[in-house]
Amino acid sequence: MLVRSRLDSALTRSARPIGAAGLKGPEVTAFLYRLGRGSAQHPLRVIAIWAFVAVVIVASSAGFGRDMEDSFDVPGVDSQLATELLTSAQSERAGVTARVVIASEANTTLAGSTERAALDDVVQTLTELPNVITIAESLSPDGQIALLSLQYPLLEEIDATDLERLHEAVTQARDQSGLQVEAGGELFFAFEEPASSAAELIGLGAAIIILLVAFGSLIAMGLPIGMALFGLAIGVSAMPLISHLIMIPSWAPQLATMIGLGVGIDYALFLVTRHREFLARGLSVAESAGRAVATSGQAVIFAGGTVVIAILGLGVAGVPFMTAAGVATSVIVLIMVVASITILPALLGLSGHWINRLGIHRKGHTAADVGPGWRRWGDHVTRHAWPYAIVTTVALLAMTAPVFGLELGFPDEGTQPESTTQRRAYDLAAAGFGDGINGPLVIAVDTAGNPSVVAELASAVAADPGVAAVAPPETIGDVATIIAMPVTAPQDDATFATVERLRADVFPGVLADSSASAHVGGQTANFGDVANRVSDRLAMFIAAVIVLSFILLMIVFRSILVPLKAALLNLLSIGAAYGVLVMVFQWGWGAGLIGLEATVPIVSFIPMFMFAVLFGLSMDYEVFLLSRVREEFIRTGDNDESVIAGLASTARVISSAALIMICVFGGFVLSEDPTVKMFGLGLGTAILVDATVVRLVLVPASMKLMGDANWWLPGWLDRLLPRVDIDGERALPQLVQTAASESTKPDAALISV
Repeated sequence: MLVRSRLDSALTRSARPIGAAGLKGPEVTAFLYRLGRGSAQHPLRVIAIWAFVAVVIVASSAGFGRDMEDSFDVPGVDSQLATELLTSAQSERAGVTARVVIASEANTTLAGSTERAALDDVVQTLTELPNVITIAESLSPDGQIALLSLQYPLLEEIDATDLERLHEAVTQARDQSGLQVEAGGELFFAFEEPASSAAELIGLGAAIIILLVAFGSLIAMGLPIGMALFGLAIGVSAMPLISHLIMIPSWAPQLATMIGLGVGIDYALFLVTRHREFLARGLSVAESAGRAVATSGQAVIFAGGTVVIAILGLGVAGVPFMTAAGVATSVIVLIMVVASITILPALLGLSGHWINRLGIHRKGHTAADVGPGWRRWGDHVTRHAWPYAIVTTVALLAMTAPVFGLELGFPDEGTQPESTTQRRAYDLAAAGFGDGINGPLVIAVDTAGNPSVVAELASAVAADPGVAAVAPPETIGDVATIIAMPVTAPQDDATFATVERLRADVFPGVLADSSASAHVGGQTANFGDVANRVSDRLAMFIAAVIVLSFILLMIVFRSILVPLKAALLNLLSIGAAYGVLVMVFQWGWGAGLIGLEATVPIVSFIPMFMFAVLFGLSMDYEVFLLSRVREEFIRTGDNDESVIAGLASTARVISSAALIMICVFGGFVLSEDPTVKMFGLGLGTAILVDATVVRLVLVPASMKLMGDANWWLPGWLDRLLPRVDIDGERALPQLVQTAASESTKPDAALISV
């Protein structure tokens, strides 16, 4: 009972009147209450403001927006030093390249007069393209495949128009020459936008069905969907404007859409659920909306804020494109949070008591009802806490085990669908010249006034067992360029092993007694360097996020064991998701089921990005569940009963919210892009594990086993920690029955999942 007395004391202190010195929580609650109530009372005014903002953003983006592009520059890594050295020498090799691959018909060669003439016409067409500096031609040993390497200026000197022109030239050459003409290379990577798919529509359709079943009302279902789509439209439209401040990768909006759609619908689900609960208790529409924003709105702000903080924490990786993608995603999450506490209560005000009409639910169900099935489940788990805790922990550890075989890298063009010209160009080039032709190594040499080292270095590079061929060196001033073709494909582990061997053994062996230096650049080396940078900082990032989650939950729940348990369980659920990624994408288990044509390494930035996103999302469910458990424990002092009651009262909403997330993320698994597939499968798996195995089994089982110690907090630490009332209801004005003054009584039939 000592724990309970301390909680009672803490509750008394947190419920002091608004304006008490040093108390910020009640002030926030009061502000949110006024904001939600005012938005519901003046809905048209709020909607008009949002509409004006949307028009300004869309118009500004269309008129002044900047194209998004993919740059994998990473300050300080060896490949970046190579690029900077070539740029300082104004070498053409510092720019962007594209490859056009031309194949003759079977049993013919490009050396014949007709084929040669057609090939020359293709070369002439490509030469006339703007911004093409040079074209290097290579013919395969059998004469059936030609490789044209197009050199473009630096990335910042070209744009997506250059890719469009190349597409048109390739199509024209294919039609007129009678040859097979395909294209790929860095230009495509920089400007090719992800192919559109039905991923968003599939996830959205599933969310509509889940919300319709959860709310039992067409109108209640439409509010979260409408708010999320509106916020998403504003956020995505703002990306070209944000690109003026930080270069947003072309794939970032699709990732941000995936996350924004999920969190937007989830946040609205929690608020609409609480609003309908208050309506069922007899409150007026405006009062109900105000209280919903003041209570669940605080949890939304807390969850959204943690997502934003964690995602912006990606900056610690020191990888600019990851930071930029984090900024893009954070902007959309922030928009969803603000929309949830402003435009959603305005929509609630407009819908009035019609929110419970056009229903499909059974009569007699109310939001206050606790599903007997969930109560029976909670009682069952707590009565068999040890077996459930052991079995589920072992199962999650088994799912996590493949993480020890995690290989970070980047999928090359060989993983693209065969329907794309990049994939066909990749396959043709590999067939004619070997796998390494698709990932040349660009070695930049600072001769330091001693050009004689270049020939010796080129010979040493050519002698390396991982190098198939070396082109004649090119020298501009004191900078020389050596192009080396690896034996293996770009995403093959052996290729980057060759890069590291050149840096660690070959270069020092030749340049040890010279002031000259050499660096390995090119896309393949750059991707490997990015993977190494992320690997080096991933553990530090995860540790920082875990510490942050521990501190935040300790402040909210005034406990040591609750946040410690949450941190460990978050690691288990995310580790299980990592394990599934390894099994599917690296080992190929079930790869065909998701349309994956070849095994690929895990994209280097995905584990860190996933951890940042899932940390915030799991905090959302953790706060929603544990706040109810803590509320019951304060009221009854019975740990077992509070766990059962908290689970029974929240499982329905958490399950619905998680199912929406899973469907939204799962829809992206159908994308043709392997990177998008990884995000969709990884995030969906983690949410599935978190909302089922963790929230419905491990949390109640572990809290049962820890007993009253769940809520233990040393007195000295309790006095030091700031106070946050995450629920907020205690700081609101006393409930007043106002439904009698309404012209229409609220419909008591609510969630019926």
